[in-house]
Amino acid sequence: MKKILVVLSLILSATISAQERTIAFYNVENLFDTLDHPVKNDNEFLPEGRNNWDSPKYWEKIAHINQVITELKNPVLMGMCEIENAAVVQDIIDYNENSSYKMVHYESLDQRGIDNAMIYDTTTLSVVNSGFIRFEMPEPSSPSRDIVWAKFSLKNSNDTILAMVNHWPSRRGGQAESEPKRLIAAVAAKTFIDSVQMANPKIKIVFMGDLNDYPTNIGPEMIAEVLTPMITPKSGDFGGTHNYRGEWNILDHIMISKSFKKGKVKACKKSGTIYSPDYLLTTYKGNIVPNRTYGGGNYLGGYSDHLPVSFTIKIK
Repeated sequence: MKKILVVLSLILSATISAQERTIAFYNVENLFDTLDHPVKNDNEFLPEGRNNWDSPKYWEKIAHINQVITELKNPVLMGMCEIENAAVVQDIIDYNENSSYKMVHYESLDQRGIDNAMIYDTTTLSVVNSGFIRFEMPEPSSPSRDIVWAKFSLKNSNDTILAMVNHWPSRRGGQAESEPKRLIAAVAAKTFIDSVQMANPKIKIVFMGDLNDYPTNIGPEMIAEVLTPMITPKSGDFGGTHNYRGEWNILDHIMISKSFKKGKVKACKKSGTIYSPDYLLTTYKGNIVPNRTYGGGNYLGGYSDHLPVSFTIKIK
């Protein structure tokens, strides 16, 4: 009987000590508040604007984002892009049942006013420091979104995690014509990663974001030279996170450092997931596509034109 109790105790101890959590990224698609910014061009998303963006629509979108967060098992860390400011991120946090979330956010120079941000669970992570990487676009291009980064310490562990949230320049004008802009972002990101790894080879790096590039494009391949992609066509049911003219492909990426193989925090193998429940999908012209908020100026009441991505870590 004593032997059985010892075995059960060891199993229970192992279960308690090894906690699985997700790390996620989500392009939430144009999460603007309803207030007119005096400098930014947010006119499209105002009550009197083209989209008639009002409080009921805003709070429905906040609820939708929180539904995704909850069903992703309240990630310990989650990057987001296409958020207007810190206030909308705070509304996400306040609406969420997990009151232990806090955010990292920096205001970018993007003319529409959209930024990158991340939320993190303060019961597990503490911010050591944070900042942003700003890169200049060639004239006459407008400024792009900064890469937001934060270094976290894990409670009761010597492991540290450095997270980077990206939203590289769009494909407007065509992939080939716009690619040089994304390569500027890619070089800035890789230079930062190289410097971090040189200073601390053991640090665990999570690079995530909407790169507006596919895995086979030059920019993502540059990052994949030093980090391991967690999101592949096999990560989801449709082979991608975004649908363009009936074709699915991966625009939303998560890549991690090899240091996630060691330490008290480890990445679970093959855990990269493109989350695609029915409510995040709809049918358009016979094709299954993401269930977005707007389509051609028409309010659809959906979630986003991108699917969220995640992977699982095990914390001992």
